[in-house]
Amino acid sequence: MKLIIAGMGVLFAVMASPLSGQQQLATLVFLGLIMGTLFFWQYRLAFAFGGIAVLLSTHLIDVPHIIEFASLDIILFLMGMMTLIGYLEEKHFFEVLVASVEDWVGKRAFLMMGILMFVSAVLAALVDEVTSILVMVTSLFHLLRRYKVNPIPFLLMIVFATNIGSSATAVGNPIGVMIALRAHFSFMDFLRWATPISIVVLMICIPLCQFIFYRPIKELESKMIAQKEDLHELDDLSYNPKDMKLCLILFLGTILSLIGHVWIEQLLGLPKNTMLMATSLGAGSIAILLSGSQARTFFMEHVDWWTLSFFMLLFASVGTLSYVGVTERISAGILHIAGNEITSIFLFFSTAIAVLTALMDNVLAVATFIPIIGDIKDAGIHVFPLWWGMLMSGTMFGNLTVIGSTANIVAMGQLEKEYGKHISFWEWFKPGLVVGVITWVVALLLLWIQFPLMGVTS
Repeated sequence: MKLIIAGMGVLFAVMASPLSGQQQLATLVFLGLIMGTLFFWQYRLAFAFGGIAVLLSTHLIDVPHIIEFASLDIILFLMGMMTLIGYLEEKHFFEVLVASVEDWVGKRAFLMMGILMFVSAVLAALVDEVTSILVMVTSLFHLLRRYKVNPIPFLLMIVFATNIGSSATAVGNPIGVMIALRAHFSFMDFLRWATPISIVVLMICIPLCQFIFYRPIKELESKMIAQKEDLHELDDLSYNPKDMKLCLILFLGTILSLIGHVWIEQLLGLPKNTMLMATSLGAGSIAILLSGSQARTFFMEHVDWWTLSFFMLLFASVGTLSYVGVTERISAGILHIAGNEITSIFLFFSTAIAVLTALMDNVLAVATFIPIIGDIKDAGIHVFPLWWGMLMSGTMFGNLTVIGSTANIVAMGQLEKEYGKHISFWEWFKPGLVVGVITWVVALLLLWIQFPLMGVTS
């Protein structure tokens, strides 16, 4: 905790250093957007719209740069996956999936949640965090609606596991992709350095979450036991077996394409991550075609335009900080304070990324600090551990706040869509702080122990 506070102090001290008028205004707009989002979540889009309006009217950013910073590739990917998930949901695919798990697990809610958390992590590692959260949250809600329990604790458990699992491979999280490309790490590098840590941390996270949310899980188990009819009752589900086969083919085909996108790109000579977007949009296209005459209504109902709009404006706001040079000032300050000793740099660097991840999307936080590693390398410092510290800080501390990762925001959007409720800042922050800090400390400790294996000499 002291390290986190120290890191926050460093960042705010840097931010308090003399800035130009443009930098000060961009910082104030960004902080206003973040604070408004954290404490008034239901009005987040209003803060986002207002922030961009101020940036435009004060000439801090122009329309071409808004488009550049809006990360339309991520938006299009989400659109395609939301469309696919919507079709599968309409055909009761996830109801059947959950019923099958229930059939095997029975009335053991703790085992049920442990399995769902594990599957969430594995799916995030093999595919990506967004796909995992969309699939698992939809499946979770089908289970919880039957027993009429508060979905928030269970949603948080799935999100925490998803973020942790996303650290295991290069494809699990956009920050993994960025690190792999910039550091020239292979898939095997991630299996060697990231996957073991992710597994250890997940094995800590599951029982930790079961302890934190003991009462909600116990309530679910009591209701499962009290329910007289069979838990799964597949016969009562209104689904067509032929539709289910088609859904299974579409689902598995999408998953396999996402898993193997790197090999497909290499085979076809395509740019990096081209098949990620192509797979998502292709699956969405098939889903729209299968919806028939209700295609327009189907698409408008299942794409969460509220969340996607917020994403674009948030990305544009953070991009403005880089555009006017605020992030460069932060970077220079951290390098000045940390000195040239690798352990100190590792701790300061990881802490800074962790703090910023909690304040903004982890993708944006990591993207902000990737250029700093080049400067550190030019100073003659061995930077190999810093890449992995960046990965673990961005994923583990992504659990701290609702805007800490893309998966968090998508999950909140699904909660609002299905239940019409949202999670307050403190409702998320209290369990997120416990899980985030513990898993982050464990991950950094495991990295530090391996410093000699990474070529770090004292």
